[in-house]
Amino acid sequence: MASNLTREKNSRETISLQFPAIRGIQAGKEYYITMFPLNLIPRLFLFDESEVPPKLRAQRVLNYARIPAIANYIVNNPTDYVFSSITASIDGNVDFLPYAEKGQFNKVGVLAIPLSARFVINDGQHRRAAIEAALKARPEIGHETISVVLFLDTGLKKSQQMFADLNKHAVPPTKSLGILYDSRDPFARLAVDLAASVPIFKGLTDFEKTTISNRSIKMFTLSSIYQATKELIGKPSTAKKIAKNDQELAHDYWCEVAKNIPEWRLVIDRRVNSSELRRDYVHAHGVILHALGIAGRALMEAYPLEWKQQLEKLNEIDWSRSNVALWEGRAMIGGRINKSQTNLMLTTNALKTILGVTLTPEEERIEALFTRVG
Repeated sequence: MASNLTREKNSRETISLQFPAIRGIQAGKEYYITMFPLNLIPRLFLFDESEVPPKLRAQRVLNYARIPAIANYIVNNPTDYVFSSITASIDGNVDFLPYAEKGQFNKVGVLAIPLSARFVINDGQHRRAAIEAALKARPEIGHETISVVLFLDTGLKKSQQMFADLNKHAVPPTKSLGILYDSRDPFARLAVDLAASVPIFKGLTDFEKTTISNRSIKMFTLSSIYQATKELIGKPSTAKKIAKNDQELAHDYWCEVAKNIPEWRLVIDRRVNSSELRRDYVHAHGVILHALGIAGRALMEAYPLEWKQQLEKLNEIDWSRSNVALWEGRAMIGGRINKSQTNLMLTTNALKTILGVTLTPEEERIEALFTRVG
């Protein structure tokens, strides 16, 4: 809703901005919910400079690497982007003019904010910076609005406490749940489809967690399937679409891998529990799935017509944790599964070698270091 510059006469003439608002009460104090046009957000909401010491700020320093991604989200989804409210403190003498003296409309009215008022963002500074960047690319969205929750500020100490309180109990969704609900990411949609159609994933995928407990009946997490399949397909994260033949290839690959790992076939037939495999074998963990995705991509490039035959070599592998000669230092450290980048590469190296795929120069370097230390 557009703001109007008006002249209010109290004891003296002042210039103020007026916005429709709802008045509420929290902890015995008034606060207001209103909406600001996007083109006003950069002008009204200023955040502390990064060089100001933390003790003198009411917010964390901006992480500038996050801003382009958020801005692109707005620009690339002009008809269905969504933003949560910005929460801010205001230190000016605001006036709330209710639509009625009594009754339910007493809490609905117009909030008059003097131009001299100062705003401090308690939650949403990255949204504010992203909005500013998005407006440069798409100025026409300036008339659109974002909801704003305004608290009357009592100083820096109060703003700092509000920031702590607002973030204390914030828990971001797990990666698996984010993938499940993401309808824009084609890799996310593919991962969900694979989880519903590939025998080793069907009914054995945890759609909410990023780690699986020892006693869980699930085999892999959705985030593990997503990551491994993304490596398998080899398309950039910015890809807007995955070709149908790539989707079918991913489905065929994971089905073929499962055919060549005997213990996976036992899980598919429900003749053994996933928890037993996690206890005794390395291939029931995400690091192996991820490595199979990377190795699979290289395998298909090296053997475009014979990759299925090459996968039969997986039958020859002793996947048990007790096979420390192969897995210790690669998929395991001290007998425990390890997912570090180096361990992932060393695990991939082992699979590539078994499958008859040449290592990259970087993989050869890491392998040489591992062999020398070992």
